[in-house]
Amino acid sequence: MEDKYTVRILTLNRPNQMNALSWNMITRLLQLFLAYKDDPRVKLVILKGQGKAFCAGGDVRPVICDIVQGKWRLGADFLSDQYTLNYVMATYSKIQISIMNGIVMGGGAGVSIHGRFRIATEKTVFAMPETELGLFPDVGASYFLSRLPGFFGEYVGLTGARLDGAEMLACGLATHFVPSTRLTALEADLCRVVSNDPDTFSSKILNAYTQHPHLKQHSAYHRLDVIDKCFSRRTVEEIISALEREAIQEPDEWISATLRALKKASPASLKISLRSVSSSKCVTCSNGIELTSCIKFQIREGRFQEVGQCLIREYRMVCHVLKGELSKDLVEGVRAVVIDKDRKPKWEPQRLEQVTDNMVDQYFKRMDEEEGWEDLKLPPRINLSSSIIAKL
Repeated sequence: MEDKYTVRILTLNRPNQMNALSWNMITRLLQLFLAYKDDPRVKLVILKGQGKAFCAGGDVRPVICDIVQGKWRLGADFLSDQYTLNYVMATYSKIQISIMNGIVMGGGAGVSIHGRFRIATEKTVFAMPETELGLFPDVGASYFLSRLPGFFGEYVGLTGARLDGAEMLACGLATHFVPSTRLTALEADLCRVVSNDPDTFSSKILNAYTQHPHLKQHSAYHRLDVIDKCFSRRTVEEIISALEREAIQEPDEWISATLRALKKASPASLKISLRSVSSSKCVTCSNGIELTSCIKFQIREGRFQEVGQCLIREYRMVCHVLKGELSKDLVEGVRAVVIDKDRKPKWEPQRLEQVTDNMVDQYFKRMDEEEGWEDLKLPPRINLSSSIIAKL
């Protein structure tokens, strides 16, 4: 007897907080995804957001409160669950369709971009704004940004640039573009399908609804030549110098805005997001996954690693950020952007040249062997390859 094709629809439902991910939301999503993995009736999982946002990121206020109270390890536990959820989604054997209607930022990218099918609309606004917050693009961003065309991922990750739905489709972050007015009908059609081959039928339905929007005249995606020329540089300082030379040769508002974004970001965040290292030694983490420490760049390293390796490395980095011994820029960045909203952070160190290679190196090392601390432990691999490898 043929199993009924069963669809599960999960809705992020904190519209007043733009569906920012709380710890309860993350643990519930992880619980459901693991349960559906073992349920033969479930063939398709649809994830969407209630209200004007898909998901504006992780709920950082409780994490910052814990850090201020000396409880940074609680934040590490929160992010351990979040990264585990990202890994489960990235290696999921069943179909995940992410309906990215509205704001998709930070942690919101982590629960959507790893899905097999990723729908953008005319209302989609995507960004990884972590460097402005004193963090770095995480939730597996070093994996999916590194697979964008040319050095577009470096541009998006370092500047926090906002992309619309058409740009997401063009660069591969989205697999389909569907007008928001047709989402209800699309969802209904997906729920009516009965098939032993849900992947093929889902693709056919999505293709029937998808459109191919034109990029706006001033889209950054039209600037791939300049982006590749400048963001392929070895260091952040060299990237900025290259952009400044371009601005002198041909004054341009897009270049000026890009420079402003880089210069207002945390210097430490920029450096750890784009890091130069000379070592070629490889180490193995507690999961048995090799971590290559011959990292030329945090984002660029992801080009040569699987998603699990990227998440394990990002977890090491984020634990150092949360502990705050190397820099307290995360607390200051969230204060300036999220809490006080004065957008006048006082970074420490203040300038790029003050962030030494040795300081940056520390973020990529294992934490001190404190009681109970260990590398991120990921569940057994669910699928042979990440679902987005062939899509980006």
